Amino acid sequence: MIGVLAKRYGQRVFGFSLQQKVIRGYVTKYTESHEWVKIENNIGTVGITDYAQKELGDIVYVEVPEVGMQTEPDTPVGVVESVKSTSDIYSPLTGEIVDANQNVVSKTKLINTAAETDGWLFKVKFSSQDEVDKLLNATEYKDLIGSDH
Repeated sequence: MIGVLAKRYGQRVFGFSLQQKVIRGYVTKYTESHEWVKIENNIGTVGITDYAQKELGDIVYVEVPEVGMQTEPDTPVGVVESVKSTSDIYSPLTGEIVDANQNVVSKTKLINTAAETDGWLFKVKFSSQDEVDKLLNATEYKDLIGSDH
């Protein structure tokens, strides 16, 4: 209940504005290569943005990274193939892959219908907050793709 009050009345009750990212317990960041990453503690859940899936069209094949794989920023870790093209999926963070969404491998349409929720691709355990800080916030990403998206 305090979260709801803080979200709605944070300015008056607490004397400062609370952002949703604090209330929700996570923040979503973006890459210039159109991946989103939901940061929750030291785990980043990664997928392609809704903008990217619209640009790709119908997804027909997905390859996710193997659990245990070590990653670095801008390193290809998977593939998304559509009727239009094939795109590498990049890790936004240095770390270890701790989970991979096998549902999107067998149900590729999940990326088209729920790119930024159930269509996530993998989870990476990371330790560098500096890398997270270098990722784009929602406003910066919207500026990147243009205001009409």
